[in-house]
Amino acid sequence: MGRNQALGLLGWLLLCFLVSAVGAIASISASSFYRELTQPQWAPPAWLFGPVWSTLYTLMAISAWLVWRQGGWRVHGHALGLFLVQLGFNAIWSWVFFAWKLGFWALVDITILWGLIVATLIRFWAVSRGAGALLIPYMVWVGFAWGLNFALWRLNPEVLG
Repeated sequence: MGRNQALGLLGWLLLCFLVSAVGAIASISASSFYRELTQPQWAPPAWLFGPVWSTLYTLMAISAWLVWRQGGWRVHGHALGLFLVQLGFNAIWSWVFFAWKLGFWALVDITILWGLIVATLIRFWAVSRGAGALLIPYMVWVGFAWGLNFALWRLNPEVLG
């Protein structure tokens, strides 16, 4: 891998983990807040979210890099732009749910996020099947998270009203 390609990968990794950090700031007390909520029986333990999201952000960065290296912004600006927009919705969700405790609006955000992930995956797949495939775990996890968001909102209206 050449120097420019390595720097490109590093840039995408930094961007994705910057988004992760923005969400983490909003989630400082998320673990204790999450444990206090009435949970559906199928809810995962709080400790699982960190490793899952770290893995997903890494896969997302590699996916974007694979598209970027096939012609950059000039050739794939729309696909990469969709990726950035979905990253924005990803970052804001933690604020809406954990910091502001707005369950319904978090559900709206994650619904839009999931649609943007699907659109990004389709665009990335057209450029590189590998790039598209790397977004499948993210799409599945956010779909699962949508169901969890909905269940937590409905089970905890006094907290997430």
